[in-house]
Amino acid sequence: MSEKPNFQVVPLAELSSKGLAPEHVEPKPVVLVVDDEVVIADTLTAILARSGFAAMTAYDGRTALDIVQVIPPDLLLTDIVMPDMSGIDLAIAVTQAVPGCKILLFSGQAGTMDMLAVARDAGHDFSIIAKPIHPAELLVKVSASLQSQSAHTHLQCEIPA
Repeated sequence: MSEKPNFQVVPLAELSSKGLAPEHVEPKPVVLVVDDEVVIADTLTAILARSGFAAMTAYDGRTALDIVQVIPPDLLLTDIVMPDMSGIDLAIAVTQAVPGCKILLFSGQAGTMDMLAVARDAGHDFSIIAKPIHPAELLVKVSASLQSQSAHTHLQCEIPA
């Protein structure tokens, strides 16, 4: 014998009249963090997630592109120097797949300026920050990038010598 369920079905329209409707929640900005150094990627993702962002992690460019096809990010935060696909190549691919996505590159290597010059010559002007970055500065840079209304951000070079 089947027993009757021990719950009552209530139409959704009645929930708001009883003050039980879910509050309207603003969607969190989606940030995709990409770095082949797992500790760095995971740490940046944790900082962003604890600060109110919907943060996702990828450890290489190919995986990041797979993620972008399913969940388009509002901001790509990627290391420049990675094996197989550089962060600049990833940034270009992401801007083609998600034109409104903001890009913020980071690197701990001074040699990345030549790579940025090639991207700039191809019509891409990305912002860059230096590794290591203090969590408070990271949050300022991410927030500023997301609030930027322009399709192309101005290049900010803070690469250590």
